[in-house]
Parts: sequence; structure tokens; C-alpha cells
Amino acid sequence: MVLALTVCGSVVALVVAGLFVFGLRRRLIQRSGGTFDCSLRWDAPQPGDSDGKGWAYGVARYNGDRVEWFRVFSYALRPRRVLERSAIEVAGRRLPEGEEELALLSDAVILACLHRGRRLELAMSDDALTGFLAWLEAAPPGQRVNVA
Repeated sequence: MVLALTVCGSVVALVVAGLFVFGLRRRLIQRSGGTFDCSLRWDAPQPGDSDGKGWAYGVARYNGDRVEWFRVFSYALRPRRVLERSAIEVAGRRLPEGEEELALLSDAVILACLHRGRRLELAMSDDALTGFLAWLEAAPPGQRVNVA
């Protein structure tokens, strides 16, 4: 009986510690400001394919001329993806369709982009999209930015 209570208590303590570390990590990411919730689909399928596969929920952070994207369900303090402003080309925007509606947040707008020739899609709220597009267009003089 004592062994069972000890094991259960240890499991509960590990779960609580894990959740605490998730929260602490998110706080550290958001500490520098300029963050927004953003789902990412790297190597996105061609337009018209609306299955919900490949989406990962995350947090994006502006850092100078880069956007750093972090997975939510990870302990890593480094960004999973880094997108340079000068290398992003916006191909279009759309609303989630089909299974994507279940895979993404309810108010998401999908932005199709090319980053160094690789297709990717970002899903974010309309307010975050407005800020992201403004950040893209606010590139320093002399940088080429393609916004559709």
C-alpha cells in the first residue's frame, strides 16, 4: 500500500513538474515580447490539398529580421524553425478547409509562403496576420520583400 502511494505520488509530481517546465519555457520565449500563436506546416502540399496533416502548433517570435518558431509541446529553448524576412515570399492567403478546420484554431487564417524555395504555410489569427504582413513590408530600404 505504501509502495503504491509512493509510486502514484511520484508520477503526479513528475507530471506537475513537466507542466511547470512547459509553462516556464513559454514564459521565457515570450519574455522578449513580439510573440503570437502560429501553427506551421513545413513542406506544405500543393494548393487545393486541404487535409489536416502536417500542422504543428507553436509560438512565433519576432527577433530583428527573423521570425523564430517554437513548438508548443517541446522542452527545447531553441527555435525549431527560423524564417528570415528577406527570404519569405507570400503566395496567398486562405481560410482552413476540410480537415484543416479541426487541426487549427477556430479563428485561423492560412498564409501560404515560400522560404528559400520551400513551400510552407502559417496559420494564425487575423490580428497576428496583419502584424506579420506589416512586419514583412517594414523591411529596411534595399531589401526585396514579396507580399502578394
